[in-house]
Amino acid sequence: MVRKSFSKVNIFLKIAGKRDNYHELVSRFVRVHTLYDVISFEGGFFKDFTLVGKFGCETKKNTIYKAYEKLKEISPKVEEYFKKNCVIVDKRIPEFAGLGGGSSNAATFMIMVNEVCDLNLSKDELCSMAAQIGADVPFFVYEYDSANVTGIGEIVEKFEEEILDIEVITPKVECNTGEIFKIFRDKFYKEISKDDTEKFLKMNSIDILQTLDIYEANDLFAPASEVYPELNNYNKESFYFSGSGSSFFKLSNRNK
Repeated sequence: MVRKSFSKVNIFLKIAGKRDNYHELVSRFVRVHTLYDVISFEGGFFKDFTLVGKFGCETKKNTIYKAYEKLKEISPKVEEYFKKNCVIVDKRIPEFAGLGGGSSNAATFMIMVNEVCDLNLSKDELCSMAAQIGADVPFFVYEYDSANVTGIGEIVEKFEEEILDIEVITPKVECNTGEIFKIFRDKFYKEISKDDTEKFLKMNSIDILQTLDIYEANDLFAPASEVYPELNNYNKESFYFSGSGSSFFKLSNRNK
């Protein structure tokens, strides 16, 4: 079994408030079809769950392993399957880049296991587990090309619009999301109004990008560029900032 694990960009990302230790957001997630990892299950004999790929963390901290731990509670078939198969990930999505690579990997893995182990879980049931793994994972479980994402990432509503052709640039900067949010809280904190929330969630992505500049579209760009000044080198016309970075994106001329 082989599947593509797509990346995403945030057309806009606004902070709506706080919930416990999390920030509530209002955002438009768009899937990037040209940038993806490839996940495959390969047969063999394995004593423990085996994950092969170039990751920036140990296996037990990987989102795929966390998804495995959740799924094996559903059925013994999951643990049995991975005694006879390993997981191989051909990593192409940069890590620590605001593109959702780890979240996408977890979601794609869950979808694959649901199918190969005949778990018969609905998208909503998968998302209930996905939200416990990471804030962006539910978006990837639903497999929407475009969606409005609110709450702490668990509320995902499909947005109907044309599929966008997006170009992504990732500087060699590994952004620390926690540090960026700390600076945001200390120096840049603001909350999107209800009126603006309603307006942005109804607008199509092209119109949003033609209306907002890089600072207006993403509340995290200002704190990120303070923590990592080199990001300012990419603050150019038509470029936008995804998530907490470090990736920038723009629409292809074919979208205009």
